[in-house]
Amino acid sequence: MRNTTLTRLTAAAAAGLVLLPATAHAAGGAESRPRGIELAFLGRYTTGTVAAGASEITAYDAPTRRVFVVNAQAGTVDVLDIRDPRRPRKVATLDTPGANSVAVSGGLVAVARQAAAKTDPGTVAFFDARTGRKIREVTVGALPDMVTFTPDGRRAVVANEGEPESYCEGRANDPEGSVSIIDLRRWTVRTAGFGRFGADELRARGVRISGPGASAARDLEPEYVTAERGTAYVTLQENNALAIVDLDRAEVRDIVPLGLKDWSKSGLDTSDKDGGTGIRPRPVKGMYQPDAVAHLHARGRTYLVTANEGDGREWGCHADEVRVKSLTLSAAAFPDAAALQKDAELGRLNVAADSPRDAAGAYTELHAFGARSISVRTASGELVWDSGDELERLVAERLPEQFNADNEENGSADSRSDNKGPEPEGVTVGEVRGRTYAFTGLERVGGIVAYDMSDPRAPRPAGYVNTRDFAGSVEDGTAGDVGPEGVLFISAGQSPTRRPLLVVGNEVSGTTAIYEIR
Repeated sequence: MRNTTLTRLTAAAAAGLVLLPATAHAAGGAESRPRGIELAFLGRYTTGTVAAGASEITAYDAPTRRVFVVNAQAGTVDVLDIRDPRRPRKVATLDTPGANSVAVSGGLVAVARQAAAKTDPGTVAFFDARTGRKIREVTVGALPDMVTFTPDGRRAVVANEGEPESYCEGRANDPEGSVSIIDLRRWTVRTAGFGRFGADELRARGVRISGPGASAARDLEPEYVTAERGTAYVTLQENNALAIVDLDRAEVRDIVPLGLKDWSKSGLDTSDKDGGTGIRPRPVKGMYQPDAVAHLHARGRTYLVTANEGDGREWGCHADEVRVKSLTLSAAAFPDAAALQKDAELGRLNVAADSPRDAAGAYTELHAFGARSISVRTASGELVWDSGDELERLVAERLPEQFNADNEENGSADSRSDNKGPEPEGVTVGEVRGRTYAFTGLERVGGIVAYDMSDPRAPRPAGYVNTRDFAGSVEDGTAGDVGPEGVLFISAGQSPTRRPLLVVGNEVSGTTAIYEIR
């Protein structure tokens, strides 16, 4: 293991420059005018392990100035001292085989861990943030993928994804998805399941139930949680839905379909074979399929911010991603089908195999994975704002030679246009100089995008930084920060610099990067 600041960063990345300047609402006025913020790169910790998930989710304990980082490759949580965030150093590790997620509250570190067989019940282990001593371990559902605390620190809430092992030979080892609520005063666990929901009922409401022969409880796969005192909001990514959980009753109150995004009203690049950037309206609909979700309060209301990454399923013998050129399109819905199915048009685009079809089996709609955006929704799941095609246009403007690049190698521009584009994955919110901002990581091309969320119904772009070195080698570990996953906000009051920080776990480069917000 080594702790270093790579020297091959581009000048803009090394300086942590704001690549997207501040803008103002047309109505003007001091209150409506968002401030640009600078995301200044301070330093990074480098594990030296590339493309193995060596730096994923991060959490912070303010009294000890320690960041806890899931290192899936090593089966540990790495403990970093960031008293000097320009030189973060590893001071300890927590032994956590199967770790997927980490959270900290009141000096207590919670680590969600899947079992050796991911379809078996997982656990959440609790450690003392100062000493690293293990305090307790409790059993939760299968494949606990994310853990968080309620704001009062009295409960931990766990999204148990419950992925199947495979569907080969018609035999599915497919556990039920669920949400576990851990009472930290009594160390008791209650689990909210989905058994009362029927698959046909949910499909009729617009929830995607797509596993072959699966019940709703087995098909629903909790991905990420944000929690208030009595309510948790849980993304069901593959299902394009949101679960609202009553924490007091340990009961799923509702499952909300998230709907479809009409790409004919904005634009996206659908081809990795069109010779470059081709963002334009297309006859495609996008499933939002958010990964991370965060919440904020404005004018007495709760709003949810989602990073609409998108995700397909591939379980052994079952895969639900197909290319448009392999489909039979309805002549009524797509009169120009032959032209659309060319590689430079929609032919290469990955869409859901269960997109709607007519009685003859021809496709009448094309549902792509993810919305290539961030969204704001009410606490009941109603969409109030979406960033449209702004993320793809941002990258096209600021990094034109790296547009829709992949995170597995440099020199891969445009290679993700046919498959979810920049893939916004992680999201967090925080207050900077009295204004609320959302920060989103773009998993593929890299970098962090900031939006001013002071008016959640009309957010405005506020900044972008990318500390990936496109002149380096991803494989050799000389490409800076690649593949941002976990995005963590540290407030000015808890920061060692007395300025807000962002801590980002980059799963591909195996780096934990620290930025100061100015």
